[in-house]
Amino acid sequence: MSALPQEGDVAQEVEIVWLEDPSDLDYVRQALDKVNTRKGKPRYERDGRLIGYTNLAPKAPRSADSGLFARRTFYLLPHDRPNRPDDPECPYKVGSPLEAVDPRTVAPGAVGEKTSRSQGTAEIVPAGS
Repeated sequence: MSALPQEGDVAQEVEIVWLEDPSDLDYVRQALDKVNTRKGKPRYERDGRLIGYTNLAPKAPRSADSGLFARRTFYLLPHDRPNRPDDPECPYKVGSPLEAVDPRTVAPGAVGEKTSRSQGTAEIVPAGS
């Protein structure tokens, strides 16, 4: 089960663990998943690949309704632009999925944001210009 995170959902985060270096990625998808642990690599059951996840504070409370912990995961699906940067048929050549954010805006306790980079509209300046 996952949902789009809101600011109040991420208040107990203390760390983001990146499994891949996100600095070259235009965007990552973020989801708020309900899991049974506060820290460590969560189970990943989507297509594509897990890019990172959050760890929670040692005393982060469980959800009253499910008894689980809400933690963010960051991932990419096979058809996402960072996986297919030179493919003219990529569905996100410009724009990005609803749950996509620029990984440079992600921090513990702060929901990531869309930027011109994540939307594919950032002007790319060739090296040496």
